[in-house]
Amino acid sequence: MGVCIDQGNLEDAYNRCIEFINTKGCKMIITPNTEIIMRAQKDSKLFQIINKADLVIPDGIGLIYASKIQGKGLKERVTGVDLMYKILEYCNENKKSIYILGGKPEVAEKACKNIKNKLPGVEIKGCHDGYFKEEEEINIIENINRLNPDILFVALGVPKQEIFMDKYKEMLSARIVMGVGGSVDVWAGTVKRAPKIYQKLGLEWFYRLLKEPWRYKRMMVLPKFMIKVLFQK
Repeated sequence: MGVCIDQGNLEDAYNRCIEFINTKGCKMIITPNTEIIMRAQKDSKLFQIINKADLVIPDGIGLIYASKIQGKGLKERVTGVDLMYKILEYCNENKKSIYILGGKPEVAEKACKNIKNKLPGVEIKGCHDGYFKEEEEINIIENINRLNPDILFVALGVPKQEIFMDKYKEMLSARIVMGVGGSVDVWAGTVKRAPKIYQKLGLEWFYRLLKEPWRYKRMMVLPKFMIKVLFQK
């Protein structure tokens, strides 16, 4: 549908991130699923931002099915939460630093605390919730740059986090700025990730629907996506 997605598995994406951390400049990572791809069909700004990102991983099993149907070559689903964990492991082993921006009040703090407990080698430079006004953004960016983290994780929801990252990417001193959405909630313990069997079967979306049935309207985008994929073929 015109959206560029990087081929490769989790290890490939992780290796790209290591390259980013060890090179100059700030690189932007976006983690779209089928819902975001469909949203980008109507949101030209989001569409353009995704297509100029430095790494775009397929965070949705629907993208893999679509790729197989259309012969696009995507190997496997690469989730944002898994890539975030791999990056944090690298930070833990190599004394790299992070900053978390977004989430409800206290959620980012809980996430930082849990990360530090599990991965004590990660240097946490700070965090800030996602409840701020546009006129506060510059001060937040200046404070992040003053703390100088290697990686900035942004959890403001789609498309706000993508717009924010694109807007300030050139100003950031961090080597990576990554949109992580609900991954911060997983680290904070406010959202439980699906059991391994659901993950392996690509049914995390179904588990989420079982736990949060009010999300069914958002889930309706999945069949619409697959119908569009079939017609495009």
